[in-house]
Amino acid sequence: MSKILIRGAQVLGGEPQDVLIDGELIEAVGSGLSAEGAQVIEAGGQVLLPGLVDLHTHLREPGREDSETVLTGTQAAASGGYTAVFAMANTFPVADTAGVVEQVYRLGREHGYCDVQPIGAVTVGLEGKKLAELGAMHESAAGVTVFSDDGKCVHDAVIMRRALEYVKAFGGVVAQHAQEPRLTEGAQMNEGIVSAELGLGGWPAVAEESIIARDVLLAEHVGSRVHICHLSTAGSVEIVRWAKSRGIDVTAEVTPHHLLLTDEMVRTYNPVYKVNPPLRTERDVMALREALADGTIDIVATDHAPHPHEDKDCEWAAAAMGMVGLETALSVVQRTMVETGLLDWAGVADRMSVKPARIGGAAGHGRPISAGEPANLTLLDSAYRGEVDPAGFASRSRNTPYEGRELPGRVTHTFLRGRATVVDGKLA
Repeated sequence: MSKILIRGAQVLGGEPQDVLIDGELIEAVGSGLSAEGAQVIEAGGQVLLPGLVDLHTHLREPGREDSETVLTGTQAAASGGYTAVFAMANTFPVADTAGVVEQVYRLGREHGYCDVQPIGAVTVGLEGKKLAELGAMHESAAGVTVFSDDGKCVHDAVIMRRALEYVKAFGGVVAQHAQEPRLTEGAQMNEGIVSAELGLGGWPAVAEESIIARDVLLAEHVGSRVHICHLSTAGSVEIVRWAKSRGIDVTAEVTPHHLLLTDEMVRTYNPVYKVNPPLRTERDVMALREALADGTIDIVATDHAPHPHEDKDCEWAAAAMGMVGLETALSVVQRTMVETGLLDWAGVADRMSVKPARIGGAAGHGRPISAGEPANLTLLDSAYRGEVDPAGFASRSRNTPYEGRELPGRVTHTFLRGRATVVDGKLA
């Protein structure tokens, strides 16, 4: 593999430096590095980050290839600057056995534009009744360490306790979709003023907060790790902040759309804004931003949820929940966190690469940009401004809430172990 010299990039938003890649590794970082024998990328004014890691991606394969495949999903990930994604278990069949997680793992190895780490289901069939083959999935070739019934809550406290006890033995983590099912029966959007005015079934904040409160206490009791998926309310922030102050081993994520959009968007009745958990209030959005900035919320995760056109081009009540997010995540974080002064680029790298890699155990990702480290890198033109056009997405689905909205930043290059997966904004 030939050498690549990234010249004049702002490493983590700092002073311009050259980064020399040789094969799969970074050979040198400094000023005035020799370009002899190297392909040169002029990166003046661009920001160089470690390759992004998404702890919450729905790739849909096997079973829903009409929505997404491992190939198209990882192409979308690479286009958004990601070098590793964790694939959720709600496939058909469900990834609740060693065989299914190994299938997803192999597809990633064979077709992936980034590394794919399967997430195993907590319970058989996501039904919440019986623990899945947690140990077998961990011991499989996929080496699963993250388990989640995402899309459904592990609502039975005994099952949740047993899962936490089981994964503790090998250092795993249970990632909880916090949604008390009885409190959300018939729910269509956030419960509040807007839902009352529109006459849509409300989804109360307490449905999320009550599960988080229960699970951090269970994690403390067991002495295990719990991760909170797509945290969305100000009350949830306070519970996680309290749990961390007690030394409970809890981590939490927020999605880009919960950092930017509010339930006011539902007034359009456009199902593109229908998502689980629902878009919340402006107060919640501000609390989530502050919590991401101060570290109460550990990471940004996309919850990339592709759906075919017919599942969204219908009346609100019948529409599927979810949004695609891999190709716009970094832009939304730049808009909500960097341009507001809440995070610098080093902070973005921490929340979108370093910490998600650490939580999920993604070896070789989220590493420092320094000599001897794997060349998993993302180059961003942060000065770029442009309208989002889903027609240009690599994802097989187009259900983005940002169509026609101007967002900042454009990934120009992505490198996976020194191999360019995106060049000049296009898939390699």
